[in-house]
Amino acid sequence: MDLFSIFRPSSKDVAKERLKLILIHDRADLSPELLEAIKGEILNVIAKYVEIDNSDVEVKLTKTDLEEGNSPALVANIPIKRAKNK
Repeated sequence: MDLFSIFRPSSKDVAKERLKLILIHDRADLSPELLEAIKGEILNVIAKYVEIDNSDVEVKLTKTDLEEGNSPALVANIPIKRAKNK
């Protein structure tokens, strides 16, 4: 048994996760171009106040489990280096 195999997701799990993301994108009706435009605008606004690490920015659609059912949600992971002095 490979000790590190417990840390790697199986191809089945990866495919399942990709399918979920495709379904979320379809339900939210956001094209990849629109998602990139949103990401760019978010980064521009945040960059006015803090210095960010553009190499590790991640913006994606995911789902939330609300009482009304699953709803798309925009999730952003934006590493901040430091606040800008104003």
